[in-house]
Amino acid sequence: MGLALETLKGKEIEISQEEEEAAIIAILLHDIGHGPFSHSLEHTLVQGVSHEHISSLIMNEMNEVFGGKLSLAIDIFKGQYHKRFLHQLVSSQLDTDRMDYLNRDSFFTGVSEGVISFDRIIKMLNVADNGLVVEQKGIYSIEKFLIARRLMYWQVYLHKTVLSAEQMLIKILQRAKELTDKGEAVFATPDLAHFINNTVTAEDFLRDKIHLDLFTRLDDTDVLSTIKIGVKHADTVLSKLCEQFMERKLYHVELSNNMPTKERIDDLRQAAIDLFDVSEEDVHYFVFTQSVENSAYDLSEGSINILMKDGSIQDITTASDLSNLEMLAKKVKKFMVAYPKELR
Repeated sequence: MGLALETLKGKEIEISQEEEEAAIIAILLHDIGHGPFSHSLEHTLVQGVSHEHISSLIMNEMNEVFGGKLSLAIDIFKGQYHKRFLHQLVSSQLDTDRMDYLNRDSFFTGVSEGVISFDRIIKMLNVADNGLVVEQKGIYSIEKFLIARRLMYWQVYLHKTVLSAEQMLIKILQRAKELTDKGEAVFATPDLAHFINNTVTAEDFLRDKIHLDLFTRLDDTDVLSTIKIGVKHADTVLSKLCEQFMERKLYHVELSNNMPTKERIDDLRQAAIDLFDVSEEDVHYFVFTQSVENSAYDLSEGSINILMKDGSIQDITTASDLSNLEMLAKKVKKFMVAYPKELR
């Protein structure tokens, strides 16, 4: 973010010291609302509440503590500040967060296809009509960025092992909630117990600050403690889920372009009932389907605009001479079926 702001100022884009500080605060805090295991448990611990919404609530709380000094950063974060390009640096198709995590995740996973020339892209940034644009000579770097994003999603973020681990985490918490709703005790740290024992919604966060206070205390350790102790729980479903997760016996995942047939799912479910001695009512914890979709370039989130040499502005899909770039804007949908490897 600092490099992007310096680049724009070097091109005589008017950015005050106050705006620069606010933009850096906004990018530092934009993901502060993530709960344990990041995106995996979003909408699971709390009902229908995104991490962006929680980030906003936390920033508002901090603003009170700092006597209103975060007001400009919050306006930039929410896209309410008149200099639209500052918000686009925080959240857009080409924000500084995406440029950062593609390289970082590529490095830590060893997937070299995710490496992008973020410094080259940043040096090509400019502002036109109050919006963020990329100068024409940066087109090839943007093409590589979009292709890298697509490859990283299918090779890392939506990898079958990732999907399996995420879904097992979700199923464990769902079962824990179901048991506590029936009056059965499930071990949890006091902070996590609050969200397992209660259905907390966006309205609840606004009504009582205790929910936000407890949520900010949560981390991965709270969830892992419940899973570790859950291995010995009397409930067969919870015990089996926790045991397989702790021993990393993750579910087998099949991805295809077509929804698996009802006969296929019924056969897998019957096999799970026979093997694990669970009821038809509970077999969905062991065999389940889901759809996953991704597009490297989501037009609903805005455009990546190219500033052409003649001063016109074009969307990257029309400015690029890559014939397949428009395909990156189309959502790719795949269907998943997951089940314990013992059923293979």
